[in-house]
Amino acid sequence: MNFRRLRLPEVIIFEPRVWSDDRGSFFVSFNQRQFTEAITREITFVQDNHSCSKQGVLRGLHYQLQQVQGKLVRIVQGEVFDVAVDLRRSSPTFAHWAGEILSAKNRRQMWIPEGFAHGFLVLSREAELLYKVTDYYSSEFERTIAWNDPTLCITWPFSPTILSPKDQLAPLLDNTEVFP
Repeated sequence: MNFRRLRLPEVIIFEPRVWSDDRGSFFVSFNQRQFTEAITREITFVQDNHSCSKQGVLRGLHYQLQQVQGKLVRIVQGEVFDVAVDLRRSSPTFAHWAGEILSAKNRRQMWIPEGFAHGFLVLSREAELLYKVTDYYSSEFERTIAWNDPTLCITWPFSPTILSPKDQLAPLLDNTEVFP
């Protein structure tokens, strides 16, 4: 499995080696040793999540202030534009973002570390995401930032057509809690 760092060096894209023949294909979607080498620390995933969304759905930008989650995201059907935003105020890349197209076809996975918000926009007719998380979900500690926050200037491929009520009412970065 190859990996490369995005413009936020802690955000990493993993690209598996795929073996294909006339029967179909095979690839390793996760290898703990290679993952640990890439992120340079050991972590434990505690839960796998599966999300299904229609074209034009934007979910995010979500994060938890406590029970902070790292996420390893991959697409098993369709295509999304996946985004990570650094919310660590002490970081030199605070309020910077990195994005990548993830699809079932390119088989890329994106590591969004703890201290980052996560969001995605569905580009295909439908998309199914699988993602591993490093801590359990807690509605008490969940926070959301507006997907179109002018401070972040995220370059989405197009404006979303479907947002949850929570995401529609999300505050701007200047009006929400972030990490020290």
